[in-house]
Amino acid sequence: MKKYQEEIRALTLAQNRIDGLYYQTARKLGVKDNTLALFYALDDGEPHSQKQLGEEWLIPKTTVNTIVKELVEEGFLTLLMEEHTREKQILLTPEGRRYAASLLEPVYRMEQEALRLTLQKHGPAFIEANADFAENLKNSFDRIFETDTGKES
Repeated sequence: MKKYQEEIRALTLAQNRIDGLYYQTARKLGVKDNTLALFYALDDGEPHSQKQLGEEWLIPKTTVNTIVKELVEEGFLTLLMEEHTREKQILLTPEGRRYAASLLEPVYRMEQEALRLTLQKHGPAFIEANADFAENLKNSFDRIFETDTGKES
């Protein structure tokens, strides 16, 4: 059985470099990296719950809560009560949309340039393969941690 360790190491290094670039970009833009991620997530124009944001973007619940409180106080976010649940839906205010647009414009420009160059070289299968790897890795981690947790009981 092939071990794939070199390939995994190369992928892990690439992903860490990507994460680091977003971290550095957030700092250069004057925000925390999780604040940038939250604006990025909300820039789709759809309402999101704190739970959904935490799960999808892998931001700790307490961190999401802290950032949301700060951004509500600054007038960038509004909270809407969801029917039949205690969850509040988070939306950008008009001021928040303007701020997010100014914050994310250089990020989107850099991403689009990088993706254009990558797709020219590797084609659209690159995106599907990357998404497949992320999902397969998540499933593997989930199975391993479930197994490990079951052994400890």
